[in-house]
Amino acid sequence: MFRYSLALVAGVLASTAHAADTPRVQLTDPFSSGMWEYHQIGLLGDPADIRFDDRVKVIAPAAAEDAFNVPLLVDATALDDVEEIVISVDYGPIPKILSFFPGAAEPKLALRFKIDQATPIRASVRTRSGAWHVGGTLIDAAGGGCTAPAQAYASDDWEEKLGEIHGRLWAASGRARLIVDHPMDTGLADGIPLFIIEELRFSNDSGEELARLALSEPVNEDPAFTLYFNPERMPPLLHVRGRDNNGNEIEGTLTGEEVN
Repeated sequence: MFRYSLALVAGVLASTAHAADTPRVQLTDPFSSGMWEYHQIGLLGDPADIRFDDRVKVIAPAAAEDAFNVPLLVDATALDDVEEIVISVDYGPIPKILSFFPGAAEPKLALRFKIDQATPIRASVRTRSGAWHVGGTLIDAAGGGCTAPAQAYASDDWEEKLGEIHGRLWAASGRARLIVDHPMDTGLADGIPLFIIEELRFSNDSGEELARLALSEPVNEDPAFTLYFNPERMPPLLHVRGRDNNGNEIEGTLTGEEVN
């Protein structure tokens, strides 16, 4: 009887441990948002294979202290064969923040964005099979970040600094950090037209593209990004090239030494 009890307890513990290791995947929206079903059509093309998956980590403050610079970390490294990550908000004038095509980078990205009101924020991760795995979190906010003009215009030399890249690589940890000088105007402030970076491409010294970002209006002014690589395959330098919607070219190189 005693041996049977031990075996039963061992079986329960093993079952519990297995359940803890099993990702929680569900087909219904955990936020019960009134906008998700509408937005998923515009953002993802309304694919049939969407699952809400807690392996997609979306980490952000519970409340936005600065509506113009909300920090966010998306981590989909628990998934294999990630091809695209779409980051979006449910409630706001512009739902899409950006698309990230990790390529040779890890499917993990840190950024900052503008928020206009309290909302779920989501990362929709497309794998090679075509399935979308969606994670998210809730952020409370007073809002207004998308409708105010950029602060850069208060500086007389903002045009001279336009498109300058600052940052560096940390080879030991596989991190690449950069900031690009740009107003990133949403076009929603009175009398100020849309003016944003549309694309940033990252390549090695041989010209091979390693990752790509397609940016939308809610990305913060002077956008800041951290990309992650396997340290064993971290390139010794990272070329950054891009353009904004006015045709201005952006170009710079990140190395192990800080670029100012």
